[in-house]
Amino acid sequence: MAKYHLHLAHLYGDLLNTYGDIGNIIALKYYAKQMDTDIQVDVVSIEDDFDPDQFDIAFFGGGQDYEQMVVSKDIQTKKDGIKKFIEDGKPMLAICGGYQLLGKYYVGADGEKIPGIGVLDHYTLTQSEHRSAQQNQSRFIGDVEIQNEDTGAKFHGFENHNGRTFLGENERPLGHVLAGHGNNGEDGTEGAIYLHTYCSYFHGPILTRNGELAKQMLLEALSIKYPDADLTPQEGLIVQPTF
Repeated sequence: MAKYHLHLAHLYGDLLNTYGDIGNIIALKYYAKQMDTDIQVDVVSIEDDFDPDQFDIAFFGGGQDYEQMVVSKDIQTKKDGIKKFIEDGKPMLAICGGYQLLGKYYVGADGEKIPGIGVLDHYTLTQSEHRSAQQNQSRFIGDVEIQNEDTGAKFHGFENHNGRTFLGENERPLGHVLAGHGNNGEDGTEGAIYLHTYCSYFHGPILTRNGELAKQMLLEALSIKYPDADLTPQEGLIVQPTF
């Protein structure tokens, strides 16, 4: 029997699982086992309540336009719970569509402005509004490499997105782009960090290729749930400042 136990919320895991991003949960379970920890995973989906006190860690993936539209309406009912979860400093990973929906809004491929829940300050435009500068490119697709400005750690992944995301107040990038396009192809940023919430356009999935981030999230979750436990920091983890 494992020494520690974590409860993970997979937000809309039955609808948003593009590019096999459920692999992030598999990676978390893999590293958790090495840390004598088991993880219970529950999908929180349409019409489900989200109790932030019930969960220790969360994952929010991306999906196709139709599924994201459905989620964008339902998630408004979970806004307060998600905001509390984030502000309590519990770790969350949001990828692609999940990343966009945590922000103020995103503009879909057809030009419709779709509201997010605004618990983070970024917003997302569409590339169709900016094609002249991108040589008629309609998506950012390909391998991407970034470097975290605090530790120098490098992250590798694959991006495939139409959105151009711009960070807001109290957000900093997961990393600065060394290769690829990143958040918007303009300012050299990729992803976002706010408290212990990590956002990215990295598929791959990100945690299977960048295990240090998975271990970082697990240690953050364990330190909150087990404040008296001896959780020795592991090499290569992001040093997370307090905003």
